[in-house]
Amino acid sequence: MKKALVSIALVTSLTLSSVGVQAFAQPSATSQSGIHNVLDNRVINQINVDNIYNNIDYLQQTPRVAASEEEYQAVLYIKEQFESYGYEAEIQPFEFFGFTAPHTVELSVGETSLTPNSFTYTASGEVTAELVDAGLGREGDLAGVELDGKIALIQRGEISFGDKVLNAARAGARGVIIYNNAPGTLNGTLGGANDEFVPAVSLSQAEGQALATQLADGESLTASLTVLGAESGLRTSHNVIASKKPTNKNKDNGNVIVLSSHHDSVPGAPGANDNASGTAMVLELARAMKNLPTDTEIRFTTFGAEELGLIGSRHYVNELPDSELNRIVANFNLDMVGSRDAGDLVMRTVNGQPNLVTELAQASSYRLNGAPTPFNQGGSSDHVPFGEKGIPTALFIHSPLEPWYHTPEDTIDKISKEKLQDVAQIVSTAIYDYASFDNMGAKPKKAKPQSVDAQMYFEEDVQ
Repeated sequence: MKKALVSIALVTSLTLSSVGVQAFAQPSATSQSGIHNVLDNRVINQINVDNIYNNIDYLQQTPRVAASEEEYQAVLYIKEQFESYGYEAEIQPFEFFGFTAPHTVELSVGETSLTPNSFTYTASGEVTAELVDAGLGREGDLAGVELDGKIALIQRGEISFGDKVLNAARAGARGVIIYNNAPGTLNGTLGGANDEFVPAVSLSQAEGQALATQLADGESLTASLTVLGAESGLRTSHNVIASKKPTNKNKDNGNVIVLSSHHDSVPGAPGANDNASGTAMVLELARAMKNLPTDTEIRFTTFGAEELGLIGSRHYVNELPDSELNRIVANFNLDMVGSRDAGDLVMRTVNGQPNLVTELAQASSYRLNGAPTPFNQGGSSDHVPFGEKGIPTALFIHSPLEPWYHTPEDTIDKISKEKLQDVAQIVSTAIYDYASFDNMGAKPKKAKPQSVDAQMYFEEDVQ
């Protein structure tokens, strides 16, 4: 069931004609408006940025690839931290069909060692055979080409990588090499597991064209191709959920705010910013808000397998009955919120439109920083499954991204405590602005926080 977006009456006027977008997201240490309220201070005074930093440091000691033992150890740590704050924490397992990348990828032609990459969903195997040029790997390209027992050299283009491998395998090839049709290396996926796949690797345009030229000149080449450790099958990852119930059940407004992050990382990346930073911030805000009086349930969640396609968050949302989905009035999603080398803080909504989350956060950032945090349209994180259900949601992220994104250099030394403090204050005060007790009576939607003029602020996505 779709939930109507909650609209806030924005009541405080602010003239912005001479203010640049970049000024909107500056950390609060340098530009406070001086109008933040006693409720803001109740939350801010509880936040310890060193706790966030230290939890990032713990989590980033090793990559946390979905369904790996390292990810599960992170799940246990997150659960233990929630419990140390006084919460009951639930681990929610879910299965998905996944791929384990190979630990060994090697290719040599004659006496020359090359620099291949593997494809996602490639088969494992060791093959030494004659190398044959198979054009673009289309069925027509293979007509009259003897591939039985050979290794096919194929150029990128026209059809998918998976179809190229299948066509070659069905023609008898025991291995496939696909080279780029543009400068640079090639990384890709075969699209999904298939028992007909043979070991497949990629090469740069320069290396691939050199081989194609040798074959065109009539040289006979023998290639040795090794892919070991690649495996496809069912995997299990986990979400972690802790909930702060309303302080007084007699004043429970029945609504839920979800604060979320993902705890997994990509292979080879310690993931200090992506996304130990968001996970550590969820933990610290759970601790900071534990004893604050609230009339709204605040649910603290960390999701698994985000990097593989938002699998954990989609499982969480899809498992909720409509009666529970309809109670969720907002999702604040934290992803990559601490890099010193990234740009300024922005919010991203699924449809690019304002909603309860953007309006609460713009109100809080205006109170704290003197300017509202801008927002634009964007997906690719765990706010998307909430938005698909019609739940007001936004991603909090810095833009443009840091150069260390998804690399082994995403480490603790790149984390800014100032940026962590800024995001933690904006998000926590926005949530508490809604969830704090309304002593004047029932507050089903908390419709009128202090905020800025009804004009909304957008920036271009510069990634």
